[in-house]
Parts: sequence; C-alpha cells; structure tokens
Amino acid sequence: MKVVGILIVLIGIGLTVFTGFTFFTQEKVVDIAGIEITKEKPHHVNIPFLMAIAVIGVGGVIMWKSYQKQ
Repeated sequence: MKVVGILIVLIGIGLTVFTGFTFFTQEKVVDIAGIEITKEKPHHVNIPFLMAIAVIGVGGVIMWKSYQKQ
C-alpha cells in the first residue's frame, strides 16, 4: 500500500505541473470522387488545480494508513 500511496502522490504532483493537455482529431471536410480533405481539430482538456491537490491528499491518506498498520 505504501507504493500505491507514493505513486498517487507523484501523479498528483504531475497534475499540478501539467495542468492540461491538447489532442487532435481529424475531421473530414470534403470527400468528392476520391479526393478527401481533412482538417485537424484541437481539443483542450484542463485539469483543475484543486483536483490535483485532492489526488495528493488521497495519496497522503493512503500512505498514512499504511504506516499506521505497522
């Protein structure tokens, strides 16, 4: 359980550093007689700062509980 708690805390720290990401999808614009034109459309995903802090807190609680059992 200690390892799981440490990993969750590290993921939370990573979420505070990288607050979002962007990915692209291709959208078909024109498809006429074998000619196909596509357009890349960006999608932005933002991760709230409070969610990252909550993930760190959950990892901390898991680590704390695992140390209490010993």
